[in-house]
Amino acid sequence: MPRMAFLFPGQGSQVVGMGLDLVEHYPNLKARYFDAADDILQIPLSKLCFEGGEDELRSTENAQPAILTVSLAVLDVLRAGGVEPKAAAGHSLGEYSALVCAGALDFADALRLVRRRGELMAEVGASVPGTMAAVIGLAPEQVAELCLQGKELTGGVVEPANYNEPGQTVITGEDKPVARVSELAREAGARVVPLKVSAPFHSSLMAGLEEEFSAALEEVTFRDPQIPVIANVTASPVTTAAEVRAALLRQVAGPVRWTETMGRLVADGYDTFVEAGPGRVLTGFAMKIAPEIPVHSVGQERRLRRFFDRRD
Repeated sequence: MPRMAFLFPGQGSQVVGMGLDLVEHYPNLKARYFDAADDILQIPLSKLCFEGGEDELRSTENAQPAILTVSLAVLDVLRAGGVEPKAAAGHSLGEYSALVCAGALDFADALRLVRRRGELMAEVGASVPGTMAAVIGLAPEQVAELCLQGKELTGGVVEPANYNEPGQTVITGEDKPVARVSELAREAGARVVPLKVSAPFHSSLMAGLEEEFSAALEEVTFRDPQIPVIANVTASPVTTAAEVRAALLRQVAGPVRWTETMGRLVADGYDTFVEAGPGRVLTGFAMKIAPEIPVHSVGQERRLRRFFDRRD
């Protein structure tokens, strides 16, 4: 039997229409996840997933609960088909889906938390303008050094945010320092892709929301994970409820160590990866980080069907 790890995507994987094919083929998902999310949050989240508009779905406070809801609907289909993971990990926002998968967090609580997380991040973005950019083609150490240079040259904040795979590191911070580091990276031979985000996520600029988000975390009941969940900020398993809460708080202003997270899963003997949620971003990262490990993207009904057919 394969030692399977489920991977849950983060913000940026949203797309208008996500989840619609799932509820058409698995009608029970609509009430269990999408209608429930509408009721819990008191917003038309299901309509945003199925119909958009694109800009409204992309907004941080909507994208985060929307991606979580679709991811957990996909998880439901996998489990109904007899597929159970031995470990889980999620990219930024996706860590909440991973914790629900591991039994450490209830769907309703996770939904409320990511909605609040998104609201607080949007508030920071409005008061502290910033941006993010993906630097492709340089080693992480080179990008970190360029961030130090950019900080010295501008006097502003620019930091590595996401160590996505060996050749891609996302930088985050204030507009001018991020632009300067982007220039330096291009001069060093990198390709730089500005990201469509509303705030400098995973930077020290987000630290101002930690106190209020800590209060939100304290209102939620966490349980010890029933399977290993590799935390973004440490690239190590969280094993207790207290560790889960602390990791989620640190994650807000800390970098996502995704390359190390995947390396830990490989080192611990997991030999199959399944990206459970919209998009194929994590599948692409996995193919760069651990090309020897099979990875399956199952965020759509047709991909789920193909995955189940391969297992028969």
